[in-house]
Amino acid sequence: MHRLPSCLGVSLVKVLLVCMTLLWPQVALAGETGGHVDPVGKVALALVIILIVAKLGGDLAVRLGQPAVLGELIGGILVGALPLLGFSGLEWLKNDPNIDMLARIGVLILLFEVGLESTVGQMLKVGPSSLLVATLGVAAPFALGWAVGAWILPEQGAYVHAFLGATLTATSVGITARVLKDLGRSKSNEARVVLGAAVIDDVLGLVILAVVTGIITAANMGGSLSAGEIVIILVKAIGFLIGALVLGVLFSKRFFSLASKLRARGVLLATGLAFCFSLSWLSGVIGLAPIVGAFAAGLILENIHYRDFVERGEHGLEDLIHPISSFLVPIFFVVMGMRANLTSFLQPGIIGLAVALTVVAILGKQACSLGVLAKGVDRLTVGVGMIPRGEVGLIFANIGSALTIDGHRIISESTFAAVVVMVIVTTMVTPPALKWSLGRFSPSGKEGVGN
Repeated sequence: MHRLPSCLGVSLVKVLLVCMTLLWPQVALAGETGGHVDPVGKVALALVIILIVAKLGGDLAVRLGQPAVLGELIGGILVGALPLLGFSGLEWLKNDPNIDMLARIGVLILLFEVGLESTVGQMLKVGPSSLLVATLGVAAPFALGWAVGAWILPEQGAYVHAFLGATLTATSVGITARVLKDLGRSKSNEARVVLGAAVIDDVLGLVILAVVTGIITAANMGGSLSAGEIVIILVKAIGFLIGALVLGVLFSKRFFSLASKLRARGVLLATGLAFCFSLSWLSGVIGLAPIVGAFAAGLILENIHYRDFVERGEHGLEDLIHPISSFLVPIFFVVMGMRANLTSFLQPGIIGLAVALTVVAILGKQACSLGVLAKGVDRLTVGVGMIPRGEVGLIFANIGSALTIDGHRIISESTFAAVVVMVIVTTMVTPPALKWSLGRFSPSGKEGVGN
């Protein structure tokens, strides 16, 4: 894939900035518009702003050797910080219900796409090292996150501490996979352990998220959960994942085979999305986060499911989903960035919380390297590869920001901002750290191995 000439990239940036300048009066007016204008116009304007911010930020991040998602997030933070400069014309974007819903759908598409990158068979073949690495990579950050919350935010209670711990359990498999691929090491032993562990890590993290969310939801309804009820939530989460995977593997091939007999355009894409949204809905019905179902749907589907479509000349599901994710997923990241209130850092202790969360987020994933059992696998590389929280950490934090007890949000603006900083730092340090760690090896991959 050829890169755009730098002059063309600069010209594109100038064009986009001119467009934003011309739109500025309408942008400022949009938040004050009454009911006399078709509401879709306001949504359209919001999408113009968000997509321009996402692509400018993403382009800058890629030019600096960072994942595009980081630029989208920082772009949103800068937009959210405009009131500090005296311009509040974009404040309406933060909590617009239509944009919020598009962002939520974008999360489902993102988890579906992440699931498509792995299969049930790959999860079963990752071996004991990946399973143990994933288990330690969830347990250690959860305990450290809880401890940091109890130390710095003792007045906010166990629910906040538990959710901070849950947020730190996540691993962004997409960021690590991209770095390993760019370095030509995606087939190394370290890569197999890290990527396999990251997938299991996400599953375990989603289970913990389901348990913590269930406990907080029960508390908001005026009750509390007994140990038995917590076990039921745990069993429900694991049972849904296993049941969805088993039944999906058994019946999804037949489902897609029947769909392949339809000759209308876009059948494969529609079928894949219907499958994703069905499991998302079912996941929500039984009390789990819809992202659990979306992730499970992606894990179930393999190339063999839509072989009939490909054989007659159509694109695979991953290729069809990509344009949709390129549209919807950046909306989520920009909106999350806008909701990170920078003024929160003026509050006492918040900068300390952000630093502490970042430190334990990194240290917690280093503990997982102790789970490497296979010989010839560099433990340091495995630990570094598990550091980035990326999009998954933001998804967890976003769910926490929507939970309330007695009308009060579990995750305050200041705590959310601290989590966003942790996500940014762990995402930024991973590519250079992983490149350095792998650089200790000779081309044969046998030098610098530390067990």
